[in-house]
Amino acid sequence: MKKLLLALFLVGTFGVQAQTMTQEEMQAQIASLTEEVNTLKQKGTTWDKITKALPKISGYVMGRYTYNGDESSFRLRRVRVSLAGDLTPKLDYKFQAELSSFKLLDAYFNYKPFDELKIKAGQFKVPFTIENTNYTPTKMILMDHPMVLDRLVGSSETVGETTFSNTGRELGIDIHGTLFGGILNYDVAVFNGAGLNVKKDDNKSKDVVGRLMLNPVKGLTVSGSYYWGESSGDFFTRERWSVGAVYDSKHLLVRAEYVGAKTDVEDEELDQEGWYALAGWKFNDKWTVAARYDSFTDDTEFRSETEQANYTVGVAWKPFKFIRLQANYVHEDRMEGKGHRNVGMVQATVSF
Repeated sequence: MKKLLLALFLVGTFGVQAQTMTQEEMQAQIASLTEEVNTLKQKGTTWDKITKALPKISGYVMGRYTYNGDESSFRLRRVRVSLAGDLTPKLDYKFQAELSSFKLLDAYFNYKPFDELKIKAGQFKVPFTIENTNYTPTKMILMDHPMVLDRLVGSSETVGETTFSNTGRELGIDIHGTLFGGILNYDVAVFNGAGLNVKKDDNKSKDVVGRLMLNPVKGLTVSGSYYWGESSGDFFTRERWSVGAVYDSKHLLVRAEYVGAKTDVEDEELDQEGWYALAGWKFNDKWTVAARYDSFTDDTEFRSETEQANYTVGVAWKPFKFIRLQANYVHEDRMEGKGHRNVGMVQATVSF
């Protein structure tokens, strides 16, 4: 707008002066004005390029109150800050840190020469299951992931004496892309498999992941993924596989996934599995309700003693663009000997 007003002012000034100018003076004045306008355009283009190259700063603060009969607690659940941007039209990047207990979560570059072939390198979400990558904490209708994602996708997974607390992320390279006009998405990835912020792997092998996501119609995704890896120290191998589907439309959300696992620890095999089914209704941009059943079996050989089922209902309210309030009730039918437990939670998220 400022450029347009300046140009109009110059043209108006020129119009008044033109009445007393000779033809040569008029041509010189036109040339001078043209040069000034071109200079302004060039400055605007340069500034636009500079601002576009600057990283976009975003993040959120998530606070929670939990009551379960034995415990009443406030907790600062997440405090995250992200820097993201485009270095070129074909190269973007993202850095994200958790500040409540400092962790570098994401640190990657994504090269996109074609829609069909992209290369992501650094630390980022493992392309395993739908929920791990497609439903971030600010997009989740219910406040927590189902048990099977926590226990088998590296959020709170324990194998022998090794505990993974990597929020579903690893350090590696992912070749991914979209085929057939968006009908099929694929990922083929290689990771260290050693956890977050680990500079080097602890063995000579690498963890491998593959995932296919089929999108036959708008809103519907069917997915299958596979993970294999090993670790030294208390040597073990991990094998994971999943199948799932989601239908996410303007109002209706339905999602279900199954994850199976086989872990070999010092020649002893442990088989685990879990699944969940979620249904939600989005009344509008402000109100959403949802219910979920999820089950996890820590050892299928002793299913009756190691199986837990959770029943969760929740509501989410977004009164303002940057504020989200949630309330969840969870009934836990816990493993043998632990009985039942009822948990109530409320959570507030402020984004920026």
